[in-house]
Amino acid sequence: MNAADLGHVLHRSITVLGSTGSVGLSTLSVIDHIRSVFGPEAFPIEALTAQSNVEKLAAQVRHFRPKAVVIGDEARLGELRNALSDTDIEIAGGAANVIEAAARPSDVVMVAIVGAAGLAPALAAVSRGAQVALANKECIVAAGEIFRLALQSSRATIIPVDSEHNAAFQVLDFAQTHAIDQVTLTASGGPFRQWSPERMAQATPEQAVAHPNWSMGAKISVDSATLMNKGLELIEAHHLFGLPADRLGVIVHPQSLVHCLITYADGSTLAHMSAPDMQTPIAYALAWPRRIASPSRRLDLASSGGLTFEQADTVRFPCLKLAQDCLRTGGLAPTILNAANEIAVKAFLGRRIGFLDIARVVEETLSAQHNAGSGVARELEFILEMDRQARDTADSVVMRMAA
Repeated sequence: MNAADLGHVLHRSITVLGSTGSVGLSTLSVIDHIRSVFGPEAFPIEALTAQSNVEKLAAQVRHFRPKAVVIGDEARLGELRNALSDTDIEIAGGAANVIEAAARPSDVVMVAIVGAAGLAPALAAVSRGAQVALANKECIVAAGEIFRLALQSSRATIIPVDSEHNAAFQVLDFAQTHAIDQVTLTASGGPFRQWSPERMAQATPEQAVAHPNWSMGAKISVDSATLMNKGLELIEAHHLFGLPADRLGVIVHPQSLVHCLITYADGSTLAHMSAPDMQTPIAYALAWPRRIASPSRRLDLASSGGLTFEQADTVRFPCLKLAQDCLRTGGLAPTILNAANEIAVKAFLGRRIGFLDIARVVEETLSAQHNAGSGVARELEFILEMDRQARDTADSVVMRMAA
């Protein structure tokens, strides 16, 4: 990278949506590292947002000095204003202002908000032509067609931050998509990879969030334990890379060192490898199309103990099959799948249902919403209404199971 290229990268302004979550914290860690090497002016922060963690958000504001800060939970706006009363930073609260933060004129928007709540802010960033570092797969799953249309009508670029999609983005030969036989995403298998169904039925939230390789938030950790995370990633890959379901696959790789495998028509299979550290794809997304140093762990194959692979078990982990079925069905089925899963995971974390009930809630919701799921939505309002209906249905299923 020459000096001019480096200077261009370092002057990029950044907005971080969801700055107090695991991906948001890793993003700010990468920025801190870059500043320690190149000085405090590198990667100026336009805006930070969080849902409810006032204390952590206020500390981030004092350290990174963004132009604006938003707390999603408007009821906590007063606390944030009090915590930052001696600053001149713009302070706001509520979901509408999170969307406004995404629309501010930063060069890069890191979308690290968990779940469908990140949909409208991500679309706001895409619509104004930003470089969007997307760490929220639920956005694409719930509204893939809308994202495709928004990208067509803007100058935006989406750089996926999920380790598997980021890996595929780096390895795919986009000039020869006709020669791609298969894109295979890897899965660690989660903490219950070798558990029997009987044992999984007794699993606690604490056990489900104890991911063997990655440090992640509670929701995505549970999704990893059910393998729903990998199913959602298949749907995301379909929309991001324009590949049909029969050219997308999953393989379990417990070491989490190989993140994606691309098989081409000539028999070549290219793999992307790195240590399981989210700072690697984050650094790539912030600096793309250039590369910049990150504080992430380096891959040490000599001490890895070997690489193993195995087929994903969709009998013990039915969430993966449900997602694969929704990918093949298309239309609004992924929207319903995602909404039902969010409700089910929340209920499990709240100890209202068991671990195996997560798949049952999703399956019953998909069955109940079968007719609605056959349509195709090109308007955000329709997607949000379908999301709401699916959540109501899933809530009813949860209430019946918990009774």
